[in-house]
Amino acid sequence: MKTRRSVLGDAHVDRASKNITEIDEGFQRYITENVWNGVWTSDAFTKRERSIVTIALLAGLGHEEELAMHIRATLNTGATRDDIRETLMHVAVYAGVPAANTAFRIAKQTYAEIDAASKGE
Repeated sequence: MKTRRSVLGDAHVDRASKNITEIDEGFQRYITENVWNGVWTSDAFTKRERSIVTIALLAGLGHEEELAMHIRATLNTGATRDDIRETLMHVAVYAGVPAANTAFRIAKQTYAEIDAASKGE
């Protein structure tokens, strides 16, 4: 949970943990063990690099909710808005302009929410 909390933040992890039911309990355990205590703890990539790769994959696959969550997580991973802009340009080339267009829309919306929250709006 340490890595998951450091990337997604305590509020997200607490909310996700609180919402676990018998239907998704095994799935949540799988995510924690294999994703957050496995892939995300490898020394092969920094959190910033892993964040960029994750965002590119989510954008290319059209997973909008997860994409927004991982864009918010860049506040904790060190990936910058410039990094994300370049990542989404790469998505346009390799996953298609429609996928990148949707991802840019989500990024703009997510950054607007982040900016509003930081201003106390």
